Amino acid sequence: WQTLVGGLLLHISWKLGWVEINLCSRSEILSWLPASVLFVGIIYAGSRALSQLPIPVFLTVHNAAEVITCGFQKFVQKEVIDVVLFLVAAAVCLPLCDTQFDPNGYLWALIHLICVGAYKVFHKLWKPGSLSDLDQQYINYWVIFSHRVLSVLLCPSGDLFSALDFPFLYFYRFHSSCCASGLLGFFLMLHTVKLKSSTTPGQYAAWSFLAK
Repeated sequence: WQTLVGGLLLHISWKLGWVEINLCSRSEILSWLPASVLFVGIIYAGSRALSQLPIPVFLTVHNAAEVITCGFQKFVQKEVIDVVLFLVAAAVCLPLCDTQFDPNGYLWALIHLICVGAYKVFHKLWKPGSLSDLDQQYINYWVIFSHRVLSVLLCPSGDLFSALDFPFLYFYRFHSSCCASGLLGFFLMLHTVKLKSSTTPGQYAAWSFLAK
C-alpha cells in the first residue's frame, strides 16, 4: 500500500510539475537496479517482521542497521564513528529482555536490517550521476521493481492468499490507515530530500541520528 500510494503521489506530483524527475539515462537506471532489489527486500522483510513483532521492538532493530553503514565507513573509508554503539547495544539487549520473544519475527527483522544496511552502503558506493534522490525513489516506488517483484514474492510464499483471510480486510479503517501510511511516507520522503539538499552532510547526519 505504501509503495502504491507513494508511487502514485510522486508520479502525479511529477506530472503536475511540483517535483522534478529526470529518467533519461537508461544506463544510470540500470545501475540503480541493485538498490531497487534491496528496497523490495526492505519492504517485504519489514512487513513480515512487523506482523510478528511490536512496533517499538521493530524500530529498535531497524535503527541498528546503522551499524552496517558505520562499519563500512570505519573499516573501508577509515572514518571514526562511535555513537552507533548505543543503537547496537539497544538492539542486542532487546531480545534478552523481550518476554514475548518470537524467533521468526526477529529473523525477518534481521533480514530487514541487513537489507537496510546494504541499501545505505550501496547508496554510498554508487557513483553520483544525473539521478537525484527523487529519481532514485521514483524507480524504487514505481517504475521497475516494487509492485512487480512484490507480486512475484507474495505468490510462492502464500502471503497473497493468506491476505484474503486477514480479519480486517473489509474494514474501511484498515484501508484508510494504509492510505494514510502511504501519504505520510510520501511527505516524509519529500521532507527528507529537502532537508538533505538544504543542509551540510554533517548537519543531515546529526538530524538523522537525532530522529532515530
